[in-house]
Amino acid sequence: MMNRQGRPSQAAENTSRTTGPTSTGHKALDLSEPLIFEQDRPGQTGVDFEDVPLSRSRLGGLDRDQSIGLPGLTESQVVRHYTRLSRKNYAIDMGMFPLGSCTMKHNPRLNEAMAGLPGFADIHPLQPTSTIQGALAVMDQLGDWLIELTGMPGVSLAPKAGAHGELCGLMTIRAALEARGDARSRVLVPESAHGTNPATAALCGYKVDSIPANDEGRVDLEALKEKLDDDVAAIMLTNPNTCGLFERDIVEIAELTHAAGAFFYCDGANFNAIVGKVRPGDLGIDAMHINLHKTFSTPHGGGGPGSGPVTFSEALVPYAPGPFVKQAGDALTLDEGFEPEAIGRMAAFHGQMGMFIRALTYMLSHGGDGLKQVAEDAVLNANYILSSLQDVMSPSFAGPCMHEALFDDKFLKDTGVSTLDFSKALIDEGFHPMTMYFPLVVQGAMLIEPTETESRESLDEFIHALRHLAQSASSGKSNSFVAAPQYAPVTRLDETQAARKPVLSYQPPEVDAAE
Repeated sequence: MMNRQGRPSQAAENTSRTTGPTSTGHKALDLSEPLIFEQDRPGQTGVDFEDVPLSRSRLGGLDRDQSIGLPGLTESQVVRHYTRLSRKNYAIDMGMFPLGSCTMKHNPRLNEAMAGLPGFADIHPLQPTSTIQGALAVMDQLGDWLIELTGMPGVSLAPKAGAHGELCGLMTIRAALEARGDARSRVLVPESAHGTNPATAALCGYKVDSIPANDEGRVDLEALKEKLDDDVAAIMLTNPNTCGLFERDIVEIAELTHAAGAFFYCDGANFNAIVGKVRPGDLGIDAMHINLHKTFSTPHGGGGPGSGPVTFSEALVPYAPGPFVKQAGDALTLDEGFEPEAIGRMAAFHGQMGMFIRALTYMLSHGGDGLKQVAEDAVLNANYILSSLQDVMSPSFAGPCMHEALFDDKFLKDTGVSTLDFSKALIDEGFHPMTMYFPLVVQGAMLIEPTETESRESLDEFIHALRHLAQSASSGKSNSFVAAPQYAPVTRLDETQAARKPVLSYQPPEVDAAE
């Protein structure tokens, strides 16, 4: 079956790709969707334009002597293509997103409505400050909330993500050390910290020393004492840590760190577990980034940009990056910083304004008591999962958890089923997989964070699916796991070859000259 350009028709291409039970490759309303370049038909277009001669471009002054290679499609093809793709995308609006250490919670639509208000949606960073008084007031009030919730006297809103906040915190610590003429070369990072922590320390020029975890999944205090000396600039600790556990010795860790003349940096990505319950500043922390897109429910991941404000102790405030919102008479203005030793700007402008609005909306709608309940419900949900599965899966550590439940692969021993197989089978049950093989301190880790926005009904459905899979694995049904997912739009991929031999550009199919 050929079309007028001498290429196989769409129906023929669908048939050639068929691996399922139907002649078209479609499964009821789950339609087989080729790449947009595979749908290319020379001469097809949704809008007619006059031919433009290839000539010197006005953008960059580059010569272009050939087509840029965009596919030719009709308007209906384009609309159907992206609509079909959207149906294949799993999102928090479709169901539970149990990724551990990510806090993928429901995003209230009220947040979006506020961020879309005229005056916020069309604001420009180069406007005169006299025309953005409302936006500055939002930044000022957001900063006040973060200072109150953390118990720390200063905050920089500029960092645009969690890792950017880590960089901000370490650069501020380095500036404070340099100001007192104290050059130090090492940063201590526990094994239970987030993986970006050692990367950030290395980027700042520090040597990274790892601190092992004890049998309880927390910082080994004796190992910390052995490595803590006058060459240590800081410790970077995640609390609650990536094992889903609160660091019980955190106050003593802070005291030991300060006694050595070092600073205490805390990764606040898991702040959702303690917000409104514990003030990090009261624990002795000097700097902590806060992921607004996690704790305060702004769009996460592909849904929108992140935001990672950093709060500071009194010792670090003079070195923190600007700009800061200041009161100037009856108006608000922006101040670049407190001291000449401050590290300067972390970004060209003032941070992620849309995220500020969404986060402040979330805070105001919950209030102080509501934010406390957020943490309580998040911890309750995680422990509900942990206690409901501990008889068929293997919890990594004894006792209750904080915001996430952590399992290892001991319950899969001698079944022929791996953590990867188990997680892929969860897709067939209608759930996004949990975080796999992280944290690295746990063999075959499966890390689950339900957040506070999941109801008991949705948790029970998720628990039922995991119990079924665990019992299936223990009963010797490993073949069904190795083939999973069987019902997804795309079945099991060869992830090793995808990593070693990635296809980074579209290669048009060869056409048989005889045709």
